Amino acid sequence: MKKIVLTGGGTAGHVTPNIALIPELKKAGYEIYYIGSYEGIEKKLIEKLGIPYYGISSGKLRRYIDLKNISDPFKVLKGFAQARKLLKKIKPDVVFSKGGFVSVPVVVAAKSRKIPCIIHESDMTPGLANKICIPCAVRVCTNFPETLKHLPAEKAVLTGSPIREELFKGDKEKGLKFCGFDNSKPVILIIGGSLGAVAVNNAVRGILPELLKKFQVIHLCGKGKKDDSLVGTKGYVQYEYISEELPDLMAASDIMISRAGANAICEILALKKPNILIPLSAQAMV
Repeated sequence: MKKIVLTGGGTAGHVTPNIALIPELKKAGYEIYYIGSYEGIEKKLIEKLGIPYYGISSGKLRRYIDLKNISDPFKVLKGFAQARKLLKKIKPDVVFSKGGFVSVPVVVAAKSRKIPCIIHESDMTPGLANKICIPCAVRVCTNFPETLKHLPAEKAVLTGSPIREELFKGDKEKGLKFCGFDNSKPVILIIGGSLGAVAVNNAVRGILPELLKKFQVIHLCGKGKKDDSLVGTKGYVQYEYISEELPDLMAASDIMISRAGANAICEILALKKPNILIPLSAQAMV
């Protein structure tokens, strides 16, 4: 049986496209393994699918001054050694990376083991992690044609983004019931990103009394970002993160407000939902 190692993590956007590929990889006869961080969101999402998961040390590579810039390179080196050991044990035919900093040691280790590696870049321009990984990859898949000019021509392939099949199977009534809502008002689904966006959360809660006059609100606020003072507010529910029920919540929504992450954009477009997108600020990208 052919073997593949998937990697990518840090945020859900670096994991959900991998999840979308898993059913097709199984159909193609691949034995699937996943290498991610010790406690990242990818661990929770992948383990519940029954895919063998291996955690490695990872560190963020920053473009700004931070004390962690001293220690994190050593974490990356440790992760590289761990990934090399795991790849020797698993002996995959190919590695597929969805990006995020945990993917860097895995991709570099694959190159050192002469294992072909394919990476996927969701954004218009490659992120820092993927920029580091591109020399080690045999192919670089992209969402947008505009990205091709930033990549080596002999490696770049325009593929679009893998979309989870289950997103198209949502049930509106189940979604409403899950939230305790009814059909009396339209529903807004607000997605601040898997890690939560403080500015988005604050803005939503600041105008919540006005919103609730005309809408019911589902608020995906991110881990540790729930506001306990709003629990029980009629017409408003908040969740740190939703996985299995997300297709039903999307089906129940009449409009979506979301951080403008590349994967979120692709999923919203695929569902043909009216939407308001919030771009990442230039300050946040420094």
